[in-house]
Amino acid sequence: MPDKLKVQINGKEISIAEGTSVAAAILNDNVAALRRSVDGNPRGPVCGMGICYECRVTINGVTHQRSCMIACSDGMEIHTDA
Repeated sequence: MPDKLKVQINGKEISIAEGTSVAAAILNDNVAALRRSVDGNPRGPVCGMGICYECRVTINGVTHQRSCMIACSDGMEIHTDA
């Protein structure tokens, strides 16, 4: 069984398997929109491989991180902008 990590998504602590991407952790927590477009429309992961940039979130205070390209680490703080 994979080791479990604890991360915070928008202030809520969740437990996830080691090796889980930030995008997968967010979607597993039933958060569908990760950010808003300039028009205010909700945006979320599209490609899952870092090309579309629709999955950008703030991780540990660093903005515009592609959540599909980053594996979660224990204690990580993730914030969506939606």
